[in-house]
Amino acid sequence: QVQLVESGGGLVQAGGSLRLSCAASGSIGSINVMGWYRQALGLQRELVAAIFSGGSTNYADSVKGRFTISRDNAKNTMYLQMNSLKPEDTAVYYCNAGGYLGDYWGQGTQVTVSS
Repeated sequence: QVQLVESGGGLVQAGGSLRLSCAASGSIGSINVMGWYRQALGLQRELVAAIFSGGSTNYADSVKGRFTISRDNAKNTMYLQMNSLKPEDTAVYYCNAGGYLGDYWGQGTQVTVSS
């Protein structure tokens, strides 16, 4: 089992920045990939960014150049630095971890960007 706890969401004006954190615990060694997803009201959940065990990353086109995913293995924590935020980034952001034990989700954290 893997437990994920997100933090760092909130309300920010357009153009501002936020940093989300995802603390992982449990069977950390089973994880191959971690990512951030988001779900806006009335829309499907979508991948924002992912980081693989080897360190490679990928991003949704809508956030490239603005968001950066990273991790601190010593702290078992993944981050999403979000800069130049736009109102369309408003959503609940979820942390995800995947590996040979399965797929795990955090509880989500709300990010609201005001215009």
